Amino acid sequence: MEEIPPEGDGMKLSYKKLWVKLVEEDMKKTEFAKNAGISSASLAKLGKGANITTDLLLKICEYLKCDIGDIVEVVPDDTTDESKEPK
Repeated sequence: MEEIPPEGDGMKLSYKKLWVKLVEEDMKKTEFAKNAGISSASLAKLGKGANITTDLLLKICEYLKCDIGDIVEVVPDDTTDESKEPK
């Protein structure tokens, strides 16, 4: 079985497409969160690019009437952990 790399290695989710979609819909983030029933804590996680649950992703998609690929994309995680770099 393949080992999953620790957080900070490999790939991460980007919610940039979500923010672009909200701009296209002329919707403010706070308005979106309130109308979609998303907590301020979850909105903050989205803003920081942190991991969120698939249930929340589905809730967003249901509200925006879109597919997950319309609001999220997988991108390289460019954060580096200096302790893992060769010396």
